[in-house]
Amino acid sequence: MNDYPIQAVPFTAVNIQDDFWQKKLETVRTITIPSVFRKCENEGRIDNFRRAAKQLPGPFVGKMPFDDTDVYKAVEGASYSLALYDDRKLDAYLDTVIGYIAAAQESDGYLYTNRTIDPGHVHPFAGKQRWSSLVQSHELYDCGHLYEAAAAHYQATGKRTLLDVALKNARLVCSTFGPDGRHDVPGHEIIEMGLVRLYRVTGDRTFLETAQFFLEQRGCHQNRARYDFDNIPEYSQDHIPVLQQTEAVGHAVRAMYLYCGMTDIAAITGDARYGAALNALWNNCVSKKTYLTGGIGSRRQGESFGANYELPNATAYNETCAAIGSVLWNYRMFLMYGNGSYYDIIEQTLYNGLLSGISLSGDRFFYTNPLESDGTTQFNYGSATRKEWFDVSCCPTNLSRFLPSLGKYIYAVKGTTVYVNLYVSGTTEITTSDGIFKLTTDTKYPWDGHIRLTVSIPKKTQSGTVNLRLPGWTEGAVMGGKLYRSTPLSGTTEAPYSLTVNGEPFSADRKNGYLKMDRTWTDGDTIQLYLPLPVQFVRCDDQVVENRGQLALQRGPVVYCIEEQDCAVPLEQITAGRFTAAAASFRKDFLGGVTLLSGEGVTAVPYYAWSNRGVGKMKVWIPEH
Repeated sequence: MNDYPIQAVPFTAVNIQDDFWQKKLETVRTITIPSVFRKCENEGRIDNFRRAAKQLPGPFVGKMPFDDTDVYKAVEGASYSLALYDDRKLDAYLDTVIGYIAAAQESDGYLYTNRTIDPGHVHPFAGKQRWSSLVQSHELYDCGHLYEAAAAHYQATGKRTLLDVALKNARLVCSTFGPDGRHDVPGHEIIEMGLVRLYRVTGDRTFLETAQFFLEQRGCHQNRARYDFDNIPEYSQDHIPVLQQTEAVGHAVRAMYLYCGMTDIAAITGDARYGAALNALWNNCVSKKTYLTGGIGSRRQGESFGANYELPNATAYNETCAAIGSVLWNYRMFLMYGNGSYYDIIEQTLYNGLLSGISLSGDRFFYTNPLESDGTTQFNYGSATRKEWFDVSCCPTNLSRFLPSLGKYIYAVKGTTVYVNLYVSGTTEITTSDGIFKLTTDTKYPWDGHIRLTVSIPKKTQSGTVNLRLPGWTEGAVMGGKLYRSTPLSGTTEAPYSLTVNGEPFSADRKNGYLKMDRTWTDGDTIQLYLPLPVQFVRCDDQVVENRGQLALQRGPVVYCIEEQDCAVPLEQITAGRFTAAAASFRKDFLGGVTLLSGEGVTAVPYYAWSNRGVGKMKVWIPEH
């Protein structure tokens, strides 16, 4: 089976033992996952399956007809947790929930509780018949998340209960849509990714071919009546064929899922036509439409991308799901091309625009992530701070499915080459083409730049390459440096890194954002990489009008913000001059353990941690003078 030239190291082969990430992941396991299931129960999302199965009386409960997806995402995240931890209570609970889902499925495989419960009284978005309102119904979006959950559950437990439900549904979809069937596309992408995942599980090329059909049907059909909802085909990336698309437009989450599907198809089929479009879209997104935090989707209208360089701060939408989608896409681009630039985006997004979506307590969330807040304006679905749930609660459940699988983003392998992409303490066992290669990583990153990796090789010596990612910010190129550049506050130019093996300096080739360490490795070899973490001022391209004359603070991959509660003067009076001699100090007892930046009468905190102490004014960008 053809696939990406670079392969992931499964998250089940990575044991994270990290001061920064471990407690956050434990909070997701013990707080977030139970919380989202409890909300799915209390909001009627799980009982909707029981109503569809005629196990409970009553109408569909919920404001949106596609609420089934929240249950699927919760199941997916819980399955990843089960793959890492033996939890019999959770395992039994999933069996119960999956039983409800299976009972709700119609005899031909159709599964959409809003229609099954009462076909004569469906939500207006759902359409009068199956598949008749795909822009708004999200029937195929539901299917995609079902497939992702089913594959995750099967791979974690070996049980086919949900997988069989998904396969039955997927066969219905594949027989309904295609060259000899219905010509239409989902309004909200993700089924493409889900079908590819089922293909990987089963080897059935029908799933792969239908995924490609959905991609290449987009922008080609003539039925524009389907866009009466907003009359903007760009909203669903359905304005021109995908292979002709060069600018990121429309709903940001949908776009990310589309690009993920395109990259999957390009990798598996070897279809070179996709490369030009994917690279053009990536360059446009990164160089003109991405926030310093890695957030994307600047407009509240349509939860969409704006024009090039349209990156307002106070009105930034930056949906949490879009940040997750960006990581998913950039990860695939890395697996395809092996360039560290993709991980510059992943790292920046992980530590900032994605992690900001979840509170330190694990049970409150941001749907939108602005870079400035006046403390009173309601930006987060009727609130000026984090919320426990939303009418459309895609972000909490998306976080619950993404974070448990974080381990797979740390390492990768191609032949005898091992990639170390994120610096996270823990251990891993990697199968290279020349045998087992074990690594133990010890670091306090992102608060400290000292990284120690110890090699363990069962056969004592082994030739191969270890590629250590050299983040772009080490040389001022934040996320590639096309949109943002940074300089140390002190103005000094410390070497961007130092590297030793067994205490001796090692001269590594620098290629594609990596330090390439090609040698014969011996059991017990120790690599020490040091990445200096000076406090840096970040400048934005002047074409972003709102940020002209403004500076932001960053240290390592962490973007900082200023909350008025930490200031001796009003936030509006603070300029960058107060931070020209900023001191960085780690506070173990504050905001879960963070490094603070102290200036003249002001303190800056990591952006991801803002609003964990209540509501107040906040800014990322401050005037230079």
